[in-house]
Amino acid sequence: MITLRPRRLKTLVGAGNFAFASNDTDSTTGPRRAVELARKAESEKITGLFTADLLHIDPAGLAGTTGTQEPIVALAALSQVTSHIGLVATVSTTYHHPYNLARLIGTLDHASGGRAAWNAVTSSVGEENFGGDALPDPAKRYARATEFIEVINALFDANDERAAFRNPSGSIGVDPAKLHRIDYAGEHFQVQGPLNVPPPPQGRPVQFQAGQSTEGVTLGARYAEVVYTSQPTLEAAISFAGELRRQARSFGRGHNLPLVMNSFHAVIGESNADVMRRIREKHEKIDYEQGRLKLADMLGGGLDLSDLQLDEPLPEGLLPDVESVNRRRGRVEIFRRYAQKGLSLRELIIQAQETGHWSLAGTPVQLADALEERFHAGALDVISLHGLGNPDQEDLLLNGLLPELRKRSLIDEEYVEGGFRANLGLPDLIKTNSELSVRAG
Repeated sequence: MITLRPRRLKTLVGAGNFAFASNDTDSTTGPRRAVELARKAESEKITGLFTADLLHIDPAGLAGTTGTQEPIVALAALSQVTSHIGLVATVSTTYHHPYNLARLIGTLDHASGGRAAWNAVTSSVGEENFGGDALPDPAKRYARATEFIEVINALFDANDERAAFRNPSGSIGVDPAKLHRIDYAGEHFQVQGPLNVPPPPQGRPVQFQAGQSTEGVTLGARYAEVVYTSQPTLEAAISFAGELRRQARSFGRGHNLPLVMNSFHAVIGESNADVMRRIREKHEKIDYEQGRLKLADMLGGGLDLSDLQLDEPLPEGLLPDVESVNRRRGRVEIFRRYAQKGLSLRELIIQAQETGHWSLAGTPVQLADALEERFHAGALDVISLHGLGNPDQEDLLLNGLLPELRKRSLIDEEYVEGGFRANLGLPDLIKTNSELSVRAG
């Protein structure tokens, strides 16, 4: 008999950074902090640790420390000091190869006991570090991403789950006859196989995907188990989830898949007055000159906003045509809408600090109300929470917002057996045809 678990909002937090800093007195300071934060998240029964990534360093510092550590290596280290929390690595399908990734992420699933996931992104930066060719246009990036995921899935699904066995000595043996070729021949990838990493505990690591352009929605609807999207309003979130699942059904998918993930950029305060104080102090810290650069980046780059008045709206003629932009079209569309509503340059710069994500300020009760509303509207299944490791917000997150969500039975209070896929509440994995051959090249 199958026992159905009640639907719960799943939670992610960012993994800590292992990097050695020049003013560290001890070379283990970064690792110790990353481990401490991971263990703290696990003690709070957070569903997973998430790692964002970029493939270059932004000379203007607009992206902070994103990209300053390799996600899979960092999560492999954290897998050895945790037991239940999921591990989500962001990986570029434009600047990686599916066979290599299958080996890496499959090994992470083995090393973690079935807790690995990867977040597919097509990359909007970094082309200068991979041969110098121009960044492919979105259609080409997503065509490559489609083949990339097909190859990954085929490699994992082709192998017999009985391929590896434990010898009496404790060592591992592998039966090569149970590892099967895929003979994939596409426009972007030609992969014979088989994958030489035995089937991992989850069968396949969980598939996340980030992207909200037209091509991104279609890719997520077809293959992702969790889609990560920026939806700053409830109306936009409901519309996005509806379209995503409509397309998913057209691909023959059920079970309310994919799950929808948002990042929640919250300012938590103890009272309304405290919330207002925190917002005011946050805005006072903004460097509005750098903010002009950040806003230009949110609008696709290449805009000069240096001479515009802070308290005037952007001229309509400055706003780019989304279809003409080669990078992060979904983000550009969000900021176009903000500008078309008449927001001043100052207000747009404030919004740019949240990079188009859902941002809200309030008490734990008020924030829980907003999360509950979006969750019950069917527009939110997984939420990335901020504040862990931030001295100004951590206590209010751990002792304010999370307890309020638990009181409402919105989030899990314990892990279940079965790995990350089970703790996300995802249905059992349905493998692709192990005889998958081939796309015509």
